[in-house]
Amino acid sequence: MNKMDGMSMNLIGENVEQLKRLFPEAVTEGKIDFEVLKALLGGEIETRQEYYKFTWNGKEAARAYARTRSMGTLRPCVEESSGKDGTPGKFDSENLYIEGDNLEVLKLLQGAYHKKVKMIYIDPPYNTGKDFVYPDNYRDSIKNYKELTGQADAEGKSTRANPETSGRYHTDWLNMMYPRLILARNLLTDDGVIFISIDDSEQDNLKKLCNEVFGEENFVAQLIWKSRQNKDNRNLSGVSIDHEYIVVYSKNTNIRYFIGDKRDTAQYSNPDNDPRGDWCSANMAGLLDASQRPNCHFDLINPQTGINYGRPKMGWRYDKHTMARLIDEKRILWPNNAEGRPRRKVFLSEITTLPGFSSIVGDKIFTRIGSNELDLFFKTKFFDFPKPSMLIKEFILQCSTPDSIIFDFFSGSATTAHAVMKLNAEDGGNRKFIMVQLPEPCEEGTEAAKAGYKNICEIGKERIRRAAKKIREENPLACQNQDMGFKVFKLDTSNLLPWNPNAETLAQDLYKAVDNVLADRSTDDLLYEILLKCNLPLTLPIEKKQFGGNTVYIVGMGALAICLDKTIPAPIADEIVKLRDEYAPIVPMQVVFRDNGFDDVSKTNALQILKQAGFEDKSIQTI
Repeated sequence: MNKMDGMSMNLIGENVEQLKRLFPEAVTEGKIDFEVLKALLGGEIETRQEYYKFTWNGKEAARAYARTRSMGTLRPCVEESSGKDGTPGKFDSENLYIEGDNLEVLKLLQGAYHKKVKMIYIDPPYNTGKDFVYPDNYRDSIKNYKELTGQADAEGKSTRANPETSGRYHTDWLNMMYPRLILARNLLTDDGVIFISIDDSEQDNLKKLCNEVFGEENFVAQLIWKSRQNKDNRNLSGVSIDHEYIVVYSKNTNIRYFIGDKRDTAQYSNPDNDPRGDWCSANMAGLLDASQRPNCHFDLINPQTGINYGRPKMGWRYDKHTMARLIDEKRILWPNNAEGRPRRKVFLSEITTLPGFSSIVGDKIFTRIGSNELDLFFKTKFFDFPKPSMLIKEFILQCSTPDSIIFDFFSGSATTAHAVMKLNAEDGGNRKFIMVQLPEPCEEGTEAAKAGYKNICEIGKERIRRAAKKIREENPLACQNQDMGFKVFKLDTSNLLPWNPNAETLAQDLYKAVDNVLADRSTDDLLYEILLKCNLPLTLPIEKKQFGGNTVYIVGMGALAICLDKTIPAPIADEIVKLRDEYAPIVPMQVVFRDNGFDDVSKTNALQILKQAGFEDKSIQTI
């Protein structure tokens, strides 16, 4: 049986294997012969000493670190999770909220989510000299992460700012972003796309960086978002900076993304034989309170039945005149009771005639609207410039299908999760989100600390809970079967003690080797680490099967069988063979045992039983 190495996906090994498949002539005794490879590439190799390139101090170290494998894990936190139906402490959601340094988390997700993410949106630090900087300690990244987040002594390390007076002002920011973008690209589907918010401080460097990581030919657009409503008179230059940018890159060229060019039509049908053709229902709830758009706050009454549906807290999306026209044109779907929420028919024939997406986005979607959203949930100011969910929702609508995975590894106040849930409620989609956020401590004296929040992650999780509740209240019918929850995972060191004997502590090491699992770790901790290291998603169902005094866990309807008992008899292998035949998984079943659960004889016999049943050596591992 192979011993699981406990590391994240081997990106260097994967790159080498791709080269071998592409250029088998360059493989000699299992190694790459670069002289042959250069000959095969011909004139496509740059040999000049001077040529155009983008570089900075630390670039090579940052690139190398992106390929360094992680020894960490993600530990499930059931008590902070929320079920699909919003039940606290339920662990059945397919959405993920991960607390940790996003660089280490990106490494851990490489195998399980390789080419599975349709869209990434991130709002990274803009490097204004005030925002939080993620300094990377390449010697011990998880130790560094615990220091940054107050889980260990930081020995006076300051990570609060990156002032312009620093000699490494741009360099530090580039070294922070570069490895994260390299790893993020690996997660995108072949038709995936990434949106990155930025301002003028690093916009130029960001584009150069993305040209290198994604390829200059994969630049899609640089969107301009008018984020400010009122002029900024504090600017000494006399120019009010009223906009930000969203830089957009694709995974591959020649793929069109935006509405008017590409639209998934699976959600459209014609159950009532409407002569106007296929349609889907859309939310009509408004986005602004009565002080901002009073003409959209009115009671909506069905003229045929007289049922009064009242008004949403944020009003309707249309004024009375427009709503009357929609009623006359029979475009309103009326619920049978006053507790329901009327929705609008959207016809596919009309949608497909819309023009393409403009590079100037977010008409009247100001930063203030994002602040107002948070004010509704928390009644106080925790974030200075939160993005409005309606802005990100528009990007998700443009570039995702109803079953896409949406990823944000600078989650902040979790606006992206809010946007995903809102869009699913509007169009019946089943999109899933993955949020990653560093649990940066809330400084003493801040409004967040006064409200009892210890770190940013606590605010983000609570925002998702409150947003989900509000969306369910406003869309009770549409949300009946929607996943409005999330599973929480937290970055930590591996659950397994490494076998690394030291002459001075040999006796202690030998004692620990009897049980190689950390004392404070649970079976669930081990199960989810095995999922990650077997390159399986964290949302797969896990079933528990009992065979006498032994337990076998079946993951993903037969994709993986795990036995972690401290005493494992050889006949357990026979039961696993029966389970493989019962589930008949699409992919070959992987098997993982606890190594010190066997004696030598039972281990040999179990291996032979599995091999005779058709299991390959590489699919049988121990921890």
